[in-house]
Amino acid sequence: MPILRHKTKFLLGIQSPEQLEQWLVENPTCQGVAFIGRSNVGKSSLINAFFGNNTAKTSKTPGRTRQVNIFSFVWQDEHENEFTYYLFDVPGYGHAEVSKAMAKLWEQLLNLFFELLSQRVLLLNIQDARHPLQRSDEQFHKYIKSFNLETFLVLNKIDKLKNQKERNKLKKLMPEIYKKFKWVKQIHLTSAEKKEGIEPLEFAMINSLKKES
Repeated sequence: MPILRHKTKFLLGIQSPEQLEQWLVENPTCQGVAFIGRSNVGKSSLINAFFGNNTAKTSKTPGRTRQVNIFSFVWQDEHENEFTYYLFDVPGYGHAEVSKAMAKLWEQLLNLFFELLSQRVLLLNIQDARHPLQRSDEQFHKYIKSFNLETFLVLNKIDKLKNQKERNKLKKLMPEIYKKFKWVKQIHLTSAEKKEGIEPLEFAMINSLKKES
């Protein structure tokens, strides 16, 4: 049951809190998946791995996503029936190199987004496998858990763990990660660049969406 990557379509980008509120109020039962993470964890690259190259714009500059970008995407079941959902690419949290005015706008957008977002949307929180459990990650989880959204934690960039010492460091951290984020439904390890862990996570995403259909 693959995502049909060639059918992903950009719908709109929202920078205005008023416009975002209007869209969410008009779509109270929207269903899909939202990607969010600390700046520079490979969120855009991961989105492209799932939904097709160039779906999200990638950059080496943290804070590249400056609005809530909304797409439609399609997956096909074993009988070739097609189902359409929403993809939300959400500005990152943490220490992006942006102005105070931009940071305040992002905070307004994020608060509105999660307050009004349908509970039929699966949230994927992306963290860097080399640097999980950052303070901003823990703060985000304390904030987001009260919204009762089904959430997966995705530890991306596992290909950047270049030696056994780095891999063992993550392995030793996993019990603490499971303990601190025990309320999340699933934890996945991925590499957007090497396409590692993409297929199992795609399968889990689709199964979650099927449950809510």
